[in-house]
Amino acid sequence: MLPFDPIDEAARQWALRWEGVPQMHAVTSLMRVQQLVLGRLDGILKPHGLTFARYEALVLLTFSSAGSLPLGKMGERLQVHPTSITSIIDRLESAGLVVRRRHPDDGRAVLAEITDEGRALVQQATADLVGADFGLDALSEESLRALSELLRPVRKAAGDF
Repeated sequence: MLPFDPIDEAARQWALRWEGVPQMHAVTSLMRVQQLVLGRLDGILKPHGLTFARYEALVLLTFSSAGSLPLGKMGERLQVHPTSITSIIDRLESAGLVVRRRHPDDGRAVLAEITDEGRALVQQATADLVGADFGLDALSEESLRALSELLRPVRKAAGDF
């Protein structure tokens, strides 16, 4: 552990050369927290044989009314490249957590369908994530709500919704 905040020091150095210190500080803090939280979540999910990306795909399938979705729609909803969703589904399929099926109405489309084993794993993994406050146990519920609202305009401006 460092005896100083390296992002504060980077901001101090930045200010000697460039403008945009608040923006640089905020984005650097955001990116570091993302790394820390993702590392923690992946650590929680590793015993389940999952990464957070694979977990998200299973949750998405759990949320779907039929337990299946076209791969293209999954990529859109998870906001990942088509090759990434293919890789995610490959790994989940090889673990027996999803199966691929032909779309009944569109012969070109492939559906990913969650298996009973996949549903059971989502329940176990979710219990572990909830028990760890999704890695955000340092924040109160009020702070969590404020953080979500603070980030909403950035997501909206980027076309997230």
